[in-house]
Amino acid sequence: MGRTGLGEFEHQVLLVILRQGRESYSVPVVAELEARTGREVATSAVYIALRRLESKGMLRSRLETPDQSGEPYPRRWFALTEAALDPLKAARRSYLALWEGLEPVLDEGP
Repeated sequence: MGRTGLGEFEHQVLLVILRQGRESYSVPVVAELEARTGREVATSAVYIALRRLESKGMLRSRLETPDQSGEPYPRRWFALTEAALDPLKAARRSYLALWEGLEPVLDEGP
């Protein structure tokens, strides 16, 4: 299965899918990432991350054909697996512990 840790971008992609109801496809993931991070995101980078997360067992996918969706092109939907939740929870705990007590330093003026 390869490397199982999460890179920053993979982490962000998983959080967006979780926010969108645990299932999404590349276009709304790109839009949400851009809106929340304020950075431009390449659709191809998101799709590569989605496939990599699927190979790690953190996502599963299904292909929706035009006759199923009414859309002109097939669309691949990605859904979180239970395996994605543990690393997200662990990362959240770690980051919260690291941030703890830093408010006075970070809330200071420039």
